[in-house]
Order: sequence, then C-alpha cells, then structure tokens
Amino acid sequence: MPSAAQAVGDSPPRAPSTGRMIGIDLARGLAILGMFAAHVGPEPSVGGPLGWLMEVARGRSAALFALLAGFTLILLTGRPQPRTGRDRRQAIGRVLIRATVLIALGYALVLLDTDVDVILSFYGLLFVLALPLHRLTARTLAIIAASTALVMPQLLYLLRSMVDGGRWPDTVIDHDPLARITDSDGLLELFVTGEYPALTWFSFIVVGMAVAKLDLSRCDVLGKLGSLGVALAVIGYGGSWLALRVVPGASAGVSAAAEGGPAGSAWWSDAVGQEFLPGHPAWLLVASPHSQTTGSILGNTGVALAVLAACLLAVEISGPKSRLIAPVVAVGSVSLTAYVAHIVAIRLLATDDLADPAGLPVLLGFAATAMLLAPLWTRRFRRGPLEHLMHAATHPARLIH
Repeated sequence: MPSAAQAVGDSPPRAPSTGRMIGIDLARGLAILGMFAAHVGPEPSVGGPLGWLMEVARGRSAALFALLAGFTLILLTGRPQPRTGRDRRQAIGRVLIRATVLIALGYALVLLDTDVDVILSFYGLLFVLALPLHRLTARTLAIIAASTALVMPQLLYLLRSMVDGGRWPDTVIDHDPLARITDSDGLLELFVTGEYPALTWFSFIVVGMAVAKLDLSRCDVLGKLGSLGVALAVIGYGGSWLALRVVPGASAGVSAAAEGGPAGSAWWSDAVGQEFLPGHPAWLLVASPHSQTTGSILGNTGVALAVLAACLLAVEISGPKSRLIAPVVAVGSVSLTAYVAHIVAIRLLATDDLADPAGLPVLLGFAATAMLLAPLWTRRFRRGPLEHLMHAATHPARLIH
C-alpha cells in the first residue's frame, strides 16, 4: 500500500546470506499452525484466552499464508534484483508450473470431502495473476495493493449479489473447461464465489511482493513494517467498529445480512458468519476475517505484517539457530507438506466435525506431530517431500530459451 512504501522506504534489499530466510519460515510455520487451530481446534465460543486465540487464528492465518506467497513469488523470480533474459523466462516458467500443480493439488484435496476450505487452488491462481507485477518497485506494488483493497471488495459484493437468481453464472460455468474438468464452479468460484476469491485476496499477495522488495536486514525497516501493520489493523478493525456504531442502520443491516448473527462482533470476529444476503450494503462496513470487505483486508494485512515483522526481529534477536523457534521454523520450511498432510489426516481421522471438548487435544496432537516430524526431516533433507516433488515438477522450465 502507498503508506507501506513510504514508511519503510524503497531501497533495494540485500540478498539473504542463506538460501531461505529463517524469519519467513518462522512466519510461515505460524500460519500453518494457525490453520491447524482454525480447522481442528476448539470453537472460539469456548471463551477466555483459548477462545480468543482460536478466533485470532481464523482467517488471519490464511491471510498471512497468502502474503507470504507474494514474498515467495519474488524469491522465485529474483531477489534482490529481478532476473533478466533466459533466467527470467525460466523463472516465469517455474512459477507457472508451480501454479498449475497447486491448482490441481487443491482440487484433489477438495475431493477428500472435508470441511476445510482448501486454499491451494486460489493460491495457484494468485501466483498467475501476480506474476506480471514481479519487476515493479515496492512503492508501485504498494499502490496496486491499496487500490485493489479499496475497489475490489465493492466489485465482489456487486458480483455476488448478481450471482443469486441470475442466469449468467450457469452460462459462465457451462463454458468453463476448468469447471467441467473439476466438477466445480471453476473460474467463477476462484474469482467470485469461493472462500478465498482472487478479486479480494489479490491484495495480500501483492503486499507480500512489496515487502520482499525491502531491505529486511535493517532493524529500523522491520520496526516501521511492524508499526505499519499495527496501524493497518487499527484502521481496518477499528474503522469497522466505529462505522457499525455511528452509521445509521448499519448494525441492523449487518444482523439481517447475517441472518440474525451477532452484528456486534462483526468488526473482528467470524461469529457473524461469512455469507451475506443481497441488498444489505451495510455488510461492506464489517471487517470479520472472511467477509471480503475493505476493512477485513486492511485488518488482516495489518496482522500479517505485524506477525512477519515480529518473526524477522525474533530471528535477529535470538539468532537463526535458536532452539526455541527451530520446530516452528522447520514446519514453515515444509509448509506445503504440512498443509496437505493435515487435511489428509483430518479425512482419515474424521476430526473435521469434532465437538469443542475434543478440539484442544486434537489441535495439540496435530501441532506436536508437525513440530516433531518437520525438524527430523529437515535435518536430513533440504526440502520437504511435496516440496521436493514440486521442485522436480519445475525441471521442464530449464528447456526454455
């Protein structure tokens, strides 16, 4: 966003001294653990500190994951300087292959029929959409992210309102090869009707790309990045809290849109629900993590930036080999494997419909297993199992001239 580039500068980043930035893996590991919490943890209704943590994990973990996807995109296409010539063309080829594999893998996981809203297909599409922007500066990327955060939620609201009762969605689906191949709503779902629509989640990946352009080796940059994250969270969630109280009829409109849900928590909590009914523009004032509004994008982006800055600072302070953070870092370094494995485990263990009392033991079991197996694997292998297969799948890009 514009203020992001102004706050932290637009100086070229230094190349990392090692192949993978430990702080990024730490943030990615936290995102994976947060998804565990959202998918198999207790319901936030348990209340207290545990309920608050479960609520924080919902939606915001996925947003952090998407933001880090943007960072990864810049790593793949060249950091600190974009690749040129044949190297650039091969890098683009590798990204497109990765995106294709992610989309296919996402639909394969959907076939497992769990209650998890699988993000991988949307993730792959976002790679494709953001790829043309990889040579832009941090400031330009920030402007694009801010613009899409302000405009796209309103467009998405209109499109979703038009989907209900309209004939055009069926026409689009009937002519969509992806819909026929996957037996889904295809591109309409990926762009408009899905849980992670590209129209609104595009902002997250572009913000991640902008962050990757910065000099993250400087503590002052990290401090400003964290401060910006806090500011965006306050603007997003705080602005929604204020709007729902001062705009006439807003609270009643949101309650009606959520079919009687608790409108009072719509400024930060998913308890209000994730869907809306057409004809209730007051919904655009909420900021619950999955609401696809401008407020939710600003708030989720703020949390993601603050967490990322904190992770990078933690590594600077504790050192990259700190035993305290090593298990989470290891999970982050095999994030694709961990994500896919936890969905397969949910299917095998049928934990997707567990009641609240059973949620915490299952969550702890998932987290402990991941933080035990990931370090054991990464001590012997450079990449996780699926990461290795993904890398192998991109080998044909070497044939590009």
